[in-house]
Amino acid sequence: MTSKRSSAPVMADVAALAGVSYQTVSRVINEMPNVQPATRDRVLAAIKDLGYRPNTAARALVTRRSSTIGIISTESGLYGPTSIQRSVEEAAREGGYFAGSVGLKTVSTDALTDAIDHLLRQGVEGIVMIAAQHEAIDLIKRQDPGVPLVVVEGDLSRAKFAVGVDQHRGAYEATTHLLELGHTCIAHVSGPQDWTEAVARRQGWHDAITDAGHTPGPILVGDWTAEVGFRHGATLAADPAVTAIFAANDQMAIGILRALHEAGRRVPGDVSVVGFDDSPEAGYLIPPLTTVRQNFVEVGRRAIAVLTAAIHHQDEDLERLIAPELVRRDSTAPRSSVPGSAP
Repeated sequence: MTSKRSSAPVMADVAALAGVSYQTVSRVINEMPNVQPATRDRVLAAIKDLGYRPNTAARALVTRRSSTIGIISTESGLYGPTSIQRSVEEAAREGGYFAGSVGLKTVSTDALTDAIDHLLRQGVEGIVMIAAQHEAIDLIKRQDPGVPLVVVEGDLSRAKFAVGVDQHRGAYEATTHLLELGHTCIAHVSGPQDWTEAVARRQGWHDAITDAGHTPGPILVGDWTAEVGFRHGATLAADPAVTAIFAANDQMAIGILRALHEAGRRVPGDVSVVGFDDSPEAGYLIPPLTTVRQNFVEVGRRAIAVLTAAIHHQDEDLERLIAPELVRRDSTAPRSSVPGSAP
């Protein structure tokens, strides 16, 4: 058992506990070669046991690396972008990086330039940009930060380094699920069309229906909020032909569920509803919401893996697109033979 210390441990303490020289500890901390694996393990174990924290400023002087990255995001407060930012920050810490974040209040050339300049003044080795809107991608393409920049969740085809969930596939699978239940008039409440994810989800819905030989049902454009979901849900509830609704996110699906309830249309007896994101409350709604789960943790890990490889000028053979998962719950059921009647 490690004894209590009156002061913070220093490198000499690590060397003494591991039974190695001060120089060996330094080589391990600075990730230098020519250290036997068993010796490295002993040093790392001693560091953990003592709770030793290396002097990052001194380390930067030796390695000429800051071990710092920057994260740029738009200030939306929405579940998806917020979850992605948190996962990137956690993956950065696991990867040994300090992460500095900048939130853009507006998506503009000046705002993005200021954000990049701020991060570069902090000595970042690379930048992760959580780019939801088309405009953000266009602005990034005009920037040359001088360090690797990984785009997360934007239009992955337009960025050199990019990682994201396959939005089209998620929407396609959600819509196919409804088609397999016998629904043919499937409405869609989309997200804002200046958001890359919204466009991809809309296209996935459209492609699944047309591939099955049906005509896409009504489409209403939303803004990701439950309020607008409720308003559009009331409109769709008045259309007896609509037996299924695919909402582009869970928040709008929540509003839709409320509107259908108030209109006297049962879910899933009269209308099936599918959301997107698998937000924490999705499984606790009445009824529990069928939705598309995005693996935000894996998004963060791959973003940092791609950024690390770019920083070290290495090839990282990682799939850019991460497969989503359809989570089937009680808000979907086979289509009734007569709209408005139980199955």
